[in-house]
Amino acid sequence: MKNTFGNSVATTIYGESHGEAIGVVIDGLAPGIPVDRDFIDAQLTLRRPSGKISTARQEQDEYRLVSGVFEGKTTGTPLCIVIPNTQTRSKDYSATRALARPGHADYTAYCKYHGFEDYRGGGHFSGRITAGLVAAGAIALTALHGKGILIGTHIKCCGGVEDRAFGDLSADITALSTMPFAVLDKAASEEMYTRMEAVAAEGDSIGGLLETAVIGMPAGVGEPWFDTVEGVLSHALFSIPAIKGVQFGDAFDLIDAKGSEYNDPFHMENGKVTVKTNHNGGINGGITNGAPITFRCAVKPTPSIYKEQDTVDFFKNEDAKLQIHGRHDPAIIHRARVVVDSVTALVLCDVLAGRFGTDWLRSNG
Repeated sequence: MKNTFGNSVATTIYGESHGEAIGVVIDGLAPGIPVDRDFIDAQLTLRRPSGKISTARQEQDEYRLVSGVFEGKTTGTPLCIVIPNTQTRSKDYSATRALARPGHADYTAYCKYHGFEDYRGGGHFSGRITAGLVAAGAIALTALHGKGILIGTHIKCCGGVEDRAFGDLSADITALSTMPFAVLDKAASEEMYTRMEAVAAEGDSIGGLLETAVIGMPAGVGEPWFDTVEGVLSHALFSIPAIKGVQFGDAFDLIDAKGSEYNDPFHMENGKVTVKTNHNGGINGGITNGAPITFRCAVKPTPSIYKEQDTVDFFKNEDAKLQIHGRHDPAIIHRARVVVDSVTALVLCDVLAGRFGTDWLRSNG
């Protein structure tokens, strides 16, 4: 299985949803980056389920830093984080072992791993694995913050409710960093939450659109062809469970625009090259131009729903009906946004280290 991403800063995930533990190894981080356990805890809390719009599985994510950290700073050697699984209920899955849950990886995993895969709770395909990415991402976010680079994601729309657009990016990103439900407009936040609760009461699920902005990225980072910033970010973002689409800048929103409308005119501002608009999302030719990087991720409805569905029994090779039980999220989008921030941070640390050298990620690098 391919579970490592990155070149200069490589991230490896491991574990299964109902195994003994999950976790992550980061190799290539500069020595001397602060490791703030309070911040890691806060980020994991943003990913953790909460209320009627989330699963009832309550993992405390009491992680252990077992290598790569000494006296509160990274050492530069591989950093390993272990997160025990303590709230498993594997019996919920044994009765439906051979029934392919629509929208899940049960059947494709069986085809690839010939039945040797750990199927409980989705095994290695579970969103539970993203806890390791969030813990690692907290360290990456700290390194980027030290270089003046900030990342923020909000729920742009869900259930037909739209959040307001990004405004003052620095202020909005700062506000989002502590929001348990990442919606910038208070009225929209309340309406979205109500829609999610209504869908949960129906035994169904709901998806939506996440919007991310990155400020402070220097110009000149990225490659012109196969390792474009869009390509590398997309590669990693599509690994997050439930993400089915990524667009940079205004992409699909302006497919009918003319070049004169879509192009971002350059101009000088306080002695620096900048752009008057940002339809291209801060990237030209696969390389950052110094403007904010902006992108959106389409998050599909959570596939686990409490309605009867048509499926197949892939042991007996016959049609079947499926009625799931257990603990499942009616919406995953509010938990996924911190995963998007974390994955983005890990990718940017990798491409920045590739451009300027690993030690650049230290605040005094």
